[in-house]
Amino acid sequence: MAPASANNRETQDRLRRYQARRTTHETKVARRKRDNIVAIVALVAVVALATTAQIVYFAAGPGTPEPAASADPSASLAPDASADPGADASADPGALAPDAALSEFRTWQGAMTVNETIELQYELDGLAAPQAVASFVSLVQSGFYTGLTCHRLTTEGAFLLQCGDPAGDGTGGPDYRFGPIENAPLDNVYSTGVIAMARQGSDASSMGSQFFITYADSPIPADEAGGYTVMGRVTSGLDALISGVTAAGVEGGGFDGAPAVSTTISGITIQ
Repeated sequence: MAPASANNRETQDRLRRYQARRTTHETKVARRKRDNIVAIVALVAVVALATTAQIVYFAAGPGTPEPAASADPSASLAPDASADPGADASADPGALAPDAALSEFRTWQGAMTVNETIELQYELDGLAAPQAVASFVSLVQSGFYTGLTCHRLTTEGAFLLQCGDPAGDGTGGPDYRFGPIENAPLDNVYSTGVIAMARQGSDASSMGSQFFITYADSPIPADEAGGYTVMGRVTSGLDALISGVTAAGVEGGGFDGAPAVSTTISGITIQ
């Protein structure tokens, strides 16, 4: 039988070995936890830096995407107020357009007679497009539009009748030009009956007297300058305009040109 002291020593040795193994195990576990935390922090930092770099690169750097050219067929049917920016010799770059305050920032009611028999009722929104409405109201009140033709009709992609050019060929206007673009639709779709201002391509300050009426929903892509100022809409009589003018199509066929039915603004009022 072994002495009691020997048994005690053996028990103590086992206890020390157990405690040593446990301490080693706990140290390893603690080290793994620490390493995992360091790795996670490092990963988060890397992701954050990469995300920040990507945002800066695409928002302000050379990676800023260039706008792609639209393949939409209506892109070629944009309501251009002048094929040649200098074609309207009567336009004075220094002349001032009517003050936007003349719109009174209210809704205006008007009537337009086309070809003596087609009666259109329309309204203008002086709050949404005060500069365009001020100009249009001033021109109507001066008698500018009476007797002018609607010189352009498009029948594919965009469906519009363009009017208000004293030259009758898309190159004329009053003795002033104005901008900026107001109240353009965000989706570039001009709904049926819209009355909007024509302008030169890529020039937001080239509006004058020419306007267009959409006789069906018309997608018209924005260009570098933006979209087109929507100043109002036809409230009645559009069906008569369609049956009496636009249904006959373009003179000589095609989808963009002078209306086959000669179209004149016989009279126009606003109040």
